[in-house]
Amino acid sequence: MNVTIDTYSGFCFGVVRAINAAEKKLDEHKQLYSLGDIVHNGMEVKRLSEKGLKHITYEEFKALHDCNVLIRAHGEPPETYKIAKENNIKLIDTSCPIVLKLQDRIRIAYEEMKLKNGQIVIYGKPGHAEVNGLAGQTDNTAIVVENEDDIEKIDFSRPTRLYAQTTESIEGLAKLSDTIKKRMVQFNPGKEPDFKSNDTICRHVSNRGEELKVFSKKFEVIIFVSGKKSSNGMILFELCKSVNPNTYLVEEADGINKEWFAGVKEVGICGATSTPMWLMETIADTIRKY
Repeated sequence: MNVTIDTYSGFCFGVVRAINAAEKKLDEHKQLYSLGDIVHNGMEVKRLSEKGLKHITYEEFKALHDCNVLIRAHGEPPETYKIAKENNIKLIDTSCPIVLKLQDRIRIAYEEMKLKNGQIVIYGKPGHAEVNGLAGQTDNTAIVVENEDDIEKIDFSRPTRLYAQTTESIEGLAKLSDTIKKRMVQFNPGKEPDFKSNDTICRHVSNRGEELKVFSKKFEVIIFVSGKKSSNGMILFELCKSVNPNTYLVEEADGINKEWFAGVKEVGICGATSTPMWLMETIADTIRKY
């Protein structure tokens, strides 16, 4: 049985940057706090925890003083920086540059919308770390919409600016944008709606989807490796499954079922932008032993 790992899978540059910064600081101090999981992958979180990285909650963060805390690639709202300054906390800020740029765009748009009684809508997963950081740029007044079932939260009579969490799908954003615009036209017949949709999806993630579709067609069975907390992982997993029904999601080697490979000669392994290459290699070695 041949087992092939997708060379395009693995950490995106933002996650690589965060993990490299964490490892460098741990080599110097042997202990470092991370505000939330540094990456949405349990196995990588465990590996770094064993090196001294302590993942903390926001409540724990508020109680800290005079220490080092890492901000992960997802970014943080302004409140986090305010607390750090008040508590003399040194931040190792590894926020992804793409996320930071999006935060700036939303903050500027929010100030513009306040002048015309407008609203900011964010297409993303409620409660996700990146979305919390984006909403924080609007004093948490932004309307978070996960899918079309949530659009009734929007006031279609008001000027609207739509942005997307960087790991959402291009297709999902286009569909949501079209639906919102149609509803605004219906609500204001005969008037051009004051609406603008902004494509803020990271192309590293969106291009990965097309690459994985091609990859998934080449094999009898696909093993998709991802933590279930990963928004990006769940999107990419569904993409793989849409072109290859014999696609299975696993978080670690223990999640593999031998029966998936009965009579199979070609197996492909791929993963999310939050999946480490070492984990995919471990799973590949496990499958090869069958």
